Amino acid sequence: MEAARQRAVDLAFALAWTVVRRLPERTVTWLFRRVADRTYRGNGRGVQRLRSNLAVVRPEASPAELDALTQAGMRSYLRYWQEAFRLPDWTDEQIIGRVRTVNEKLLRDAHAAGKGVICGLPHLANYDHAGAWAGRTGMPVWTVAERLKPESLFDRFIAYRKQLGMEVLPLTGSDVDVTAVLAEQLQAGQFVCLVADRDLSERGVPVTFFGRPSRMPVGPAALSLKTGAPLIPATLHFDGPDLVITFHDPVGTEGGAAAMTQRCADAYAEGIAAHPEDWHMLQRIFLDE
Repeated sequence: MEAARQRAVDLAFALAWTVVRRLPERTVTWLFRRVADRTYRGNGRGVQRLRSNLAVVRPEASPAELDALTQAGMRSYLRYWQEAFRLPDWTDEQIIGRVRTVNEKLLRDAHAAGKGVICGLPHLANYDHAGAWAGRTGMPVWTVAERLKPESLFDRFIAYRKQLGMEVLPLTGSDVDVTAVLAEQLQAGQFVCLVADRDLSERGVPVTFFGRPSRMPVGPAALSLKTGAPLIPATLHFDGPDLVITFHDPVGTEGGAAAMTQRCADAYAEGIAAHPEDWHMLQRIFLDE
């Protein structure tokens, strides 16, 4: 049964990458918004978890306001998938032209110093678009991907991100020493970008996030301490047709990796609080729930 389900999921993604990119953008936008609204009304486990996470971000929200925010969150989440299926066909002009940045000089100056640079970011808006933009503006991305099932689906996502210009290492399930490879690339002056607001390894460090206990991966901070590459948190949000990337101040190394991870969490919280509808967190993240 599980094998059949995985084959069905893989087939669905294969069809989406083929069909969605061939339809007019207006049609696809209408379709994905309908899917988002239907999923929201279905109130499944992912929607319930999104609502509970957003309730922590906006504790002052009334039930009606929280419902509206959750619906907006599902629309944003489906927009991510809509763009994911169409990004391989975007021109360089579209990829660059649909991005606006805040404090980009922080990133460029750090990269120009030649020690490599690390960006940590949360599951906000479309980080694949951000990675494609970085590569097409002179900073190709090295990143890590969670291994998915079935293996064929994982391979599709690796191929997709490679097509966007990213070098992708599997988080688990290979003989590759991910930390060593990323450290080597940083020492060569490369750009490493890691989505780092959810602990997948159960070895993350405790942080306080929106006043609640959580855990986040220590990898970005550990790599920064190991290589001397600066760690710059980034947050994203959608604004009309555009993706806005905000770069936050580099994280100080005082207090070691745990303190650095907390500073990243604080930067993520700042970006999420400003645009909670674009935080695609449909999984448990707060440990006291």
